[in-house]
Amino acid sequence: MEVLIIIVSLILLIYFAYHGYSVIVLAPICALIAVCLSGLSILPSYTELFMAKGVTYIKNFFPIFLLGAIFGKVMQDTGLAKSIAHAIIKGLGKERAVLSVALAGVVLTYGGVSMFVVVFAVYPFAAELFREADIPKRLIPACIVLGAFTATMDSFPGSPQIQNIIPTTFFGTTIYAAPICGIVGGTLLLVLGFLYLNHRVKAALAAGEGYGNHTINEPDMHENTENKLPPWYIAIIPLVAVLVINLGMINLYPWDPTLLQPFQSMKLPLVATSVKNVISIWSLIIALIVGILIAMGLGYKSIPKGSNLVKTMNAGAIGSLLAIMNTASEVGYGNVIASLPGFKAISHALMSIHLGGTPLVSEAVTVTTLSGVTGSASGGMSIALDLMSKGWLDWAHRIGMSPDILHRVASMASGGMDTLPHNGAIITLLLVCGLTHKQSYKDIFVLTLLKTSMSFVVIAFHLTTGLY
Repeated sequence: MEVLIIIVSLILLIYFAYHGYSVIVLAPICALIAVCLSGLSILPSYTELFMAKGVTYIKNFFPIFLLGAIFGKVMQDTGLAKSIAHAIIKGLGKERAVLSVALAGVVLTYGGVSMFVVVFAVYPFAAELFREADIPKRLIPACIVLGAFTATMDSFPGSPQIQNIIPTTFFGTTIYAAPICGIVGGTLLLVLGFLYLNHRVKAALAAGEGYGNHTINEPDMHENTENKLPPWYIAIIPLVAVLVINLGMINLYPWDPTLLQPFQSMKLPLVATSVKNVISIWSLIIALIVGILIAMGLGYKSIPKGSNLVKTMNAGAIGSLLAIMNTASEVGYGNVIASLPGFKAISHALMSIHLGGTPLVSEAVTVTTLSGVTGSASGGMSIALDLMSKGWLDWAHRIGMSPDILHRVASMASGGMDTLPHNGAIITLLLVCGLTHKQSYKDIFVLTLLKTSMSFVVIAFHLTTGLY
């Protein structure tokens, strides 16, 4: 009965989230329904547990959400992101439609542009390209998912996306953790995804299916876009700056290990236990600030009439609030569920997964399951690591396993079942493309299965070779 209460709560969360209800309101309601049915106190569960855990998440990651959203919005409004996407898609041409759309997403996300901005930047050019090549429009969302929601989100070392940042605070690692496994897994994922989507294109063309008649969100590309956008070789400078500065601050800058001591002596709440737990966040803060300033300097002349840098920054800041509040609400929900009697049985079952004699399979199953339940890679992973990372870390220490591989597996597993139909990014992507789940989700789901399996492929690779 106790486990059933949790399952009912999860079903309610998934159902209403899929139908468009705000997670900020929905998550505490579903959590407190489970609390009530379990016979625990409702108000303390909300104010002292749900809110406390949500606030902790905001404290840790709000700077990344804020600066990342502003950087993405500046890249979007100045036309810099569109310039990069346009150059890649035009350069590769309609003969390589899948590759060009996916590669545009890869370049932008690896440079620090958020996945939501990539959708808006890439879609207009992708639609024009697919229409010109007479390839079914329904395949565009899957191509964008392959480029923006896979390897550069959680696999490739050094990715500045939040899914690669979160494990650093739990394991004391950096965003370059387990580079070999990340490169192997991410590359294999991109190659297999590309082969699958190419096969789908060929099958559609062989069946005589073309672009189709579409009227929703069809971009008007008759205007001379190329003359309005900054040159791509200028547009890419902010992305390179973010990657290079981030790399230098993490690997070359000599961080003082005593920096936190004055603040720890003040007995301030939520202070990090060690400098190594926040180096990746501090480094990315510096890199994003520099990237924002460079993007502003290079692209301010390209901002459309009626807008300006102040409006762009404000829009990015406001957008970051919704993103982090959604995720923090999911984190609060997960911690309330973890406090219920029924969760002990679930936790014990997950920690009892001893395949390979390491915590890696247990970690991968837990993270990808919770990411699927919440419809959020960052939310599901945060819940899992908040609840169980200490157990996995202790287990790894006992067998002499590096925390780096724990980081990479957690990050990659978060990008597994997160793209189920109720995922916010998937819903947004389909809306932007003017398509429905019925039209396009089948191919996205195949990529979801590929993403989910890849974390287990990486585990097998590590256990077989010892490389990470």
